[in-house]
Amino acid sequence: MVGPGARNLITDVAGLRVGHAEDHKVRSGATVLLADDALIAVADVRGGAPGSREVEALDPINLVGRADAIVLSGGSVHGLDAASGVVAALRAQGRGYRMTPAAPPAPIVPSAILFDLVNGGDKEWGEESPYRALGREAFAAAGQTFSLGNAGAGLGARAGGYKGGLGSVSAVTDDGFTVGALVAVNSLGSPLMPGSGVFWAFAFEQNGEFGGRRPQDKARYDLDLPADMKGVLPGENTTLAVIAVDADVSAVELKRIAIMAADGFARALRPVHTPFDGDMVFGVTTAKRALGEPRQRNIMRLGSIAADCVARAIARGVYEAQSLGTMKSYREIFAAE
Repeated sequence: MVGPGARNLITDVAGLRVGHAEDHKVRSGATVLLADDALIAVADVRGGAPGSREVEALDPINLVGRADAIVLSGGSVHGLDAASGVVAALRAQGRGYRMTPAAPPAPIVPSAILFDLVNGGDKEWGEESPYRALGREAFAAAGQTFSLGNAGAGLGARAGGYKGGLGSVSAVTDDGFTVGALVAVNSLGSPLMPGSGVFWAFAFEQNGEFGGRRPQDKARYDLDLPADMKGVLPGENTTLAVIAVDADVSAVELKRIAIMAADGFARALRPVHTPFDGDMVFGVTTAKRALGEPRQRNIMRLGSIAADCVARAIARGVYEAQSLGTMKSYREIFAAE
């Protein structure tokens, strides 16, 4: 059996912390995932319009293969500055990759961004964007508990025709493995079944974590593009996810888990991985628990659980979001039903 962890957050994977920072005038923010030590990390890109930093450093065939932190940010290309703030904070702590013992530390901070530049916030910040400072603020705020919905990278997000947001869940197996997901949902596609308040991810919901709505018996759905998807605006859509496990998997094995986890997007959003989305999954492991044999079967199991966690986190991020400007929240729209 598999069920949510104590917090039902990615921080149920022991050793992880998450911090947020927001600029409500700009209507944007940043989210940082941290651990006490560098994590084995990978990335899997599925969308057609990604925006990222240091993702290639995580390829298992390359030199580093580890991350000191992962950053998710709003702000499109400007949001990549958030990682610079985290790099500075990590270096001040003496953390980072050292090419030689005498070299100063070089923190490895892969990051990905979503587009929230037309959500009504004040984006006239001059030559210096607010994101470097937001990165440092999120770093300083990192802990085991954190907000969902209009938090961090999810503050200015939109999911289809609804307010998007920051979601997180966890799953613990009966033999003690923990999987967690952290997602910023700014998707082109809709998270809801057409004409209803039912999340596509309803079948994976745990303990009413995103409202408990279920489809009506014999319901039929139009298989064309959903009417409540966001307008097709190139480069303005993305869902970003981090999947975490505590198993002692290799980078190659973790990559397979991340690839499987990306299918959670398709369980929760429609359409998904479009030419206009920058969909990306980061995978990390704390490697604190022996995986055991049969090894490949256990990798398959963790990947399947990870995909369910991503789907749940997407729905939870939208469910927990609050209305912002012209973006109406799920709860506001469906409160009367």
